[in-house]
Amino acid sequence: MKAGKVRPLALCVFRHEGRILVAQGHDRTRDHTFYRPLGGRIEFGERGAETVVRELREEIDADIKVDRYLGLLENIFTYEGQPGHEIVLVYEGHFLDPAILTRESVEGRDDDQPLFTAYWLPLTFFTAPAAPPLYPDGLLELLLTTSSE
Repeated sequence: MKAGKVRPLALCVFRHEGRILVAQGHDRTRDHTFYRPLGGRIEFGERGAETVVRELREEIDADIKVDRYLGLLENIFTYEGQPGHEIVLVYEGHFLDPAILTRESVEGRDDDQPLFTAYWLPLTFFTAPAAPPLYPDGLLELLLTTSSE
């Protein structure tokens, strides 16, 4: 992340049997575990829905279809001791290969970052007391107020 810059992101939520697919992240400076849907930075001239299709192909080698736009979230945060600011377009989609729905976890790579693991977790996991947060801020509330179609 570049200091002082707002980063445009597009993320895609995948729901299956009450669960969502989220990557686990960890902030070492605060010893803080969190979760986030898959997606990434919107490139110049690219639409948000195109971003999530590209990012899922790059990150986990999966083809997806974007079903609908869920909303926009603004996320101001600190990660690894550095301030960040994101404008996040949130989409909902599905995998073209349903085999991914049967996996407990999915391994992936994000650009030049280390390997990450995404898990299918119940949405209720994030509503439990002392549960790790689901980022970006406001995503849990957005998902609880929108049903999958």
